[in-house]
Amino acid sequence: MYATERQDAIADALLASGRVSVADLATSLDVTTETVRRDLDALEAAGLLRRVHGGAVPAARASVAELSVAEREGQHGAAKTAIARATMRLLPPTFTGSVSLDAGTTCAAVAAEIAAWEPAAPGQTMTVITNSVPIAAVLQHSPHLELHLLGGRVRGLTSAAVGTATVEQIAALRPDIAIVGTNGLSAGFGLSTPDEYEAAVKGAYVVAARRAVVVVDQAKHGVEALMRFATFAEVDTIVTDAAPPADLAEALSEADVEVVVA
Repeated sequence: MYATERQDAIADALLASGRVSVADLATSLDVTTETVRRDLDALEAAGLLRRVHGGAVPAARASVAELSVAEREGQHGAAKTAIARATMRLLPPTFTGSVSLDAGTTCAAVAAEIAAWEPAAPGQTMTVITNSVPIAAVLQHSPHLELHLLGGRVRGLTSAAVGTATVEQIAALRPDIAIVGTNGLSAGFGLSTPDEYEAAVKGAYVVAARRAVVVVDQAKHGVEALMRFATFAEVDTIVTDAAPPADLAEALSEADVEVVVA
């Protein structure tokens, strides 16, 4: 196989999975790890990827890179829907407690499912707390929900309320379940996001809730964004669309985190 063919194959694998490892590429391409590293160097020089420990990620996935909600809405749609439906197993028709719901497109998929939620008994309601303006808009018309929209400075990129006021409001609450999104899920770094204000809100959700549930698609497995907002020891459940790779699965198991694969 010529170098250009290998590099095309590496680019395709990266597009499909969001991350590639040197060892796996060497096996699948039947070449040495040194050859793979040279190919990764060439692709990085061309601006097509970024080298990380043990492999590579897309060039756009820097620790501070962040797409807007509008840009992310069409990405991994089927996976996010599956994750949302799996998350709803935690909120059966008999549920009558409170849920805090983070901003972001995966949480928005959960919100779409919650909007259709109906209680087992007439008159029962679910309390939903969110800092996301678009999520609040989705939920506001349901007669079965008691909706609380947190205040704060609305960050344009995510349409989410953030800042000291938002964090203080969350700290004064004790919801039964917090459903939180993440930009990164890493065995070595935990849960992370690029922005410090978003990180503060996500961390506050995790600390405040009786049960912290993280919703994350497989493209974020192994990713490390700039700001860590929680360790695995601080969360209870991960809902994702594919089984985590071995190192991540081991770290989650050691922290006694339940992993639900949609």
